[in-house]
Amino acid sequence: ETYDFLFKFLVIGSAGTGKSCLLHQFIENKFKQDSNHTIGVEFGSRVVNVGGKTVKLQIWDTAGQERFRSVTRSYYRGAAGALLVYDITSRETYNSLAAWLTDARTLASPNIVVILCGNKKDLDPEREVTFLEASRFAQENELMFLETSALTGENVEEAFLKCARTILNKIDSGELDPERMGSGIQYGDASLRQLRQPRSAQAVAPQPCGC
Repeated sequence: ETYDFLFKFLVIGSAGTGKSCLLHQFIENKFKQDSNHTIGVEFGSRVVNVGGKTVKLQIWDTAGQERFRSVTRSYYRGAAGALLVYDITSRETYNSLAAWLTDARTLASPNIVVILCGNKKDLDPEREVTFLEASRFAQENELMFLETSALTGENVEEAFLKCARTILNKIDSGELDPERMGSGIQYGDASLRQLRQPRSAQAVAPQPCGC
């Protein structure tokens, strides 16, 4: 399969927030029934079209339980983007967001592009965290923000695409350099082919005839 870029993504946040279900919904387009806590790290990938470019997202879904923290942290290195997930029906998962964000920015890269996802939007009657409160947290920490539902699929694709779009924009503006070690970005076959193509010699304009 050919693609222009490959981006390494993380899905991080406390246990039970629905991280694996979000990944499953994005990759398989369906809800993951009987989802158990992730042990260590799970992996999925999907090629998407973003702003006219073909991007392969390589997504690492990390365990949220404290006992796996040392294992999962080793996967943070060189990630270009992350979904930072909390459960809108659990204030406890929301309260731990700052610690997860610090980990991502310290261990992956200070430039990592992060989108905050308030998951389980379908359980609105049981909500413990308001949209306004979370959007304020996102603003203060320079994060994008969406509420998602891994069950219905609402905003799941949009969360991954929004993150990928922002990374592409940062590559275009020169803010992110795919060549830099640990950027979490690689050129795919399609891009490499374009880079290697010699620039065609510019056609010389014919001189006006003096006759």
